[in-house]
Amino acid sequence: LPNARSDTQNMTTPPPAPLLTTPWREITWGNKEELLQYIKNFEPQNEEVEAIRVLLYGPVGAGKSSFINSVNNVLRRKMTQEALADNTTNDNSFTKEYKTHKFKKGKESYPFVFNDIMGLEDGDGRGVRADDIKLALKGHVNDGYKFNPVSSLSHGDPGFISSPSISDRVHVLVCIFNVNAPEMKQDVLKKMREIREAASDLGIPQMAILTHIDAACGETQKNLRNVYKSTYLKKKMRDFSSRLGIPMNCILPVKNYSDETQLNPDVDTLILSALRLMVDFGDDYADKL
Repeated sequence: LPNARSDTQNMTTPPPAPLLTTPWREITWGNKEELLQYIKNFEPQNEEVEAIRVLLYGPVGAGKSSFINSVNNVLRRKMTQEALADNTTNDNSFTKEYKTHKFKKGKESYPFVFNDIMGLEDGDGRGVRADDIKLALKGHVNDGYKFNPVSSLSHGDPGFISSPSISDRVHVLVCIFNVNAPEMKQDVLKKMREIREAASDLGIPQMAILTHIDAACGETQKNLRNVYKSTYLKKKMRDFSSRLGIPMNCILPVKNYSDETQLNPDVDTLILSALRLMVDFGDDYADKL
């Protein structure tokens, strides 16, 4: 199954990194079913909210669509392709529209949705515009709106929601970033900071998901349970936190499903741990609206 910019694309075996004797962050491995049950039991505190809306943003190729597919894999207990994704090294965003992804829960859906958007690109007139993301945060962007890198959505345009409901608004903003990517371009970083400031002004909680952790560290590639023992990954997370300003306890490393054809409980545990934090953050925010 194709997934966006495979976690191991264009990569040789990453070098080993020193391991800590004890993990710097506690995580309970083997509790996949407990985490899954928590997600299954989740219901928004605010009865006016149909679903907690999670907005994913980040540079092109970070793995936004792959993360959506990976979450769906875990919830459906099988390999799926909820979000169309691209496995090329193209620098242009594969996602063109504001797309709402629901996750099936039997005949119904889970009370949370993910919104995938066009990736951020270097330079003006390329990739999603920061102004469009700001409008999405407030609930003004309709599902299916096709992004225009040259011109932002405005009042009166098709796709503009003039009177958004509580459910149309974004309840948690999540940055998806490839931990193994080259140094972030200053223009992309500027756009990301601008988006964060807009979300902060609205009081929207924020977190980050760092992907491709297996391709970045040889020890994690050999054993995913070394993720919080890897000194290299810890440094990469701290560097990312310093550049973007997201606190360390709001940054979660994951491995997206890419080459696998069967589920892996350790991959699932990291994904579910991140998902739980997302819905909890979003639920607390939505309850205040």
